[in-house]
Amino acid sequence: MESQVRGGTRWKRFAVVMVPSVAATAAIGVALAQGALAASFSVSGQSFKVTADKLEGKGFAQYGAIDSGYTLDGKKTAHPVAVSSFESADITKMCQSVVTPNIPLIGSVSLVLRAGGNGTPVHADNLYIDVEDLEADATFKGIDIGVAAKDAAKGPDIKQGETVNPYGFAQQADSATLTKVKQTAWATTAGTFKLSGLKMSLSTGVKECY
Repeated sequence: MESQVRGGTRWKRFAVVMVPSVAATAAIGVALAQGALAASFSVSGQSFKVTADKLEGKGFAQYGAIDSGYTLDGKKTAHPVAVSSFESADITKMCQSVVTPNIPLIGSVSLVLRAGGNGTPVHADNLYIDVEDLEADATFKGIDIGVAAKDAAKGPDIKQGETVNPYGFAQQADSATLTKVKQTAWATTAGTFKLSGLKMSLSTGVKECY
């Protein structure tokens, strides 16, 4: 079975991010570019933007969850998200950006990361993306819509420690191909995450992927 969706698609609540220092950011980026590395990325209290020319994933599942964390001033926060999970995914021309605002004497600082644009896509295994908003053209093969989250067996298991209603609505597919991807996310987790052709920049002001 094949299902195709054209145009803008918004899912209630894809993916790398700001870490506490420039040195730590650079070290993680270099490690990811050089080889497969288990990775869990989030920006506490902040969402981040991602674009990609194409995401080709196998073993897809999606279900609702709640992301919790802290704002930059230490207050607890929670956000409803749609968790998109893939057993494996290849991402072509990926861009990720996050803006940290109101830094004393500097103002806003933007981190932009680009990878997978040199002919070798970004590759991830056991990938989870906590999505707030998504626009893409999407094609699903072997899709099942309306299964319970606990019964979505085509993708990875529900992420450990995640706040999920196991009986809540979910969907799954043998494969999913998304093109012209624009999304806002709160977290990304992967068993392995390899960034080919990594380019990373920090700059003052607001500079985002879209």
